[in-house]
Amino acid sequence: MRVGQIAIDVAPLRGSRDFRLLFAGRSVSFAGNAIAATAANWQVYGLTKSSLAVGLLTLGNSAGMLSGLLAGGMLADRHDRRRLLMASRVPLTLLAALLMVNSLLTRPQLWAVYVLVMSMGALSGLGSPSASAAIPALVRPDQLAPAAALNSMGSQLGSLGGPALAGVLIAGQGLASCYALVAACFAVFGILLRFIRPLPPTVRAGRPGLRSMAEGFRYVRRNGVVGGMLAVDTSAMIFGMPSALFPAIASEHFHGGSATFGLLVAAPGFGALLGAATSGWTGGLRRPGMVVIGAGIAWGAAIVGFGLSGTLAVALAFLALAGMADLISEVLRNAMLQRYTPDPLRGRVSSLYLAQVTSSPALGNVEAGLVAKLFSTTFSVVTGGLACVAGALLLGIVNPALRHATLGRAADAADPAIAADPADGPIGIAAKPAGQSEACPGQ
Repeated sequence: MRVGQIAIDVAPLRGSRDFRLLFAGRSVSFAGNAIAATAANWQVYGLTKSSLAVGLLTLGNSAGMLSGLLAGGMLADRHDRRRLLMASRVPLTLLAALLMVNSLLTRPQLWAVYVLVMSMGALSGLGSPSASAAIPALVRPDQLAPAAALNSMGSQLGSLGGPALAGVLIAGQGLASCYALVAACFAVFGILLRFIRPLPPTVRAGRPGLRSMAEGFRYVRRNGVVGGMLAVDTSAMIFGMPSALFPAIASEHFHGGSATFGLLVAAPGFGALLGAATSGWTGGLRRPGMVVIGAGIAWGAAIVGFGLSGTLAVALAFLALAGMADLISEVLRNAMLQRYTPDPLRGRVSSLYLAQVTSSPALGNVEAGLVAKLFSTTFSVVTGGLACVAGALLLGIVNPALRHATLGRAADAADPAIAADPADGPIGIAAKPAGQSEACPGQ
């Protein structure tokens, strides 16, 4: 395999101005989210000395994001997707500023951190389905996997640099400087969105409501590929997501402070960044579903290794390996999601996918915190990783559709879930391959 077939494919950036702007804005916003999450987690742990409290903060953020995602998915299939993204930027900037003000108080209010973080999650969720559903309108069908890899690389750069920068800022200027930088990141994304062309859905969906959302649920349930990859990732995140334990592991196991905590949070992002930088091979896979299953197994095995690590360097190496496996899975899951979902349903299906991506780690953090409280931190991490390996193996065995999924045009005929089915939902829209959007040419 040549180097050119391994290095990340930047063709989507060269070929689409609007994709470049969206990519840049999302990357900056991801960095802001990572800084905010790291600062809030450290602040809550400092106020409570409880890993469970940190897990509950993550759960609160995810609960807010879940509500935003479900509403945002329905809106993204009915209204201009760029406008929906813009509508969430100003409020997010304001909420980050309020977190800064609270951190400057003599006695910062714990309840305020929970409320503000939950509200930020809701607004982020409101725009996320629009950002995901817009991608097929900005790049060619054969560039879905490279575009997903680039977006993942942008998010992982934020996941890598954000926590590390937050750790330095917390130790130096303090929490307020973190939240001020978060507000600036959201403002930059809002400015860049003004220069992107309108992105309306190709077919305007019905009014938001239970009937509209039910169409998305029904599609995910009937599509073996989309439903299968969601199940694999859900298993991995619920049983193998120990990030709520990072503050305790940093301070109690490795006897460090905020800098050590920042390294633990950033390590998966570093591994994911390496995975993204060498993701060129993912676009030519014949059976990407098998790789998604294998990545779930690798994630769980790496988490087991992390839990058994006796030194910080080894622990960081295992976390980086876990991040690399998750990145490859993420790239392929995003590409298959766009490939196997028709545009009229893409906003709602994207919202359900993102809801799973968001809520599963939160549930996993609570599960990890509870098991650590009942037994020990090491026991929680190791048993979670083993359960993740077992879950990926089992789900891979029982789901032949996922094992045989493809990103090529053969997917059109190989999976009946993307064939036209007028009886599939009340709107009676004949589905088409997700990669073949009705966007303007020359993107």
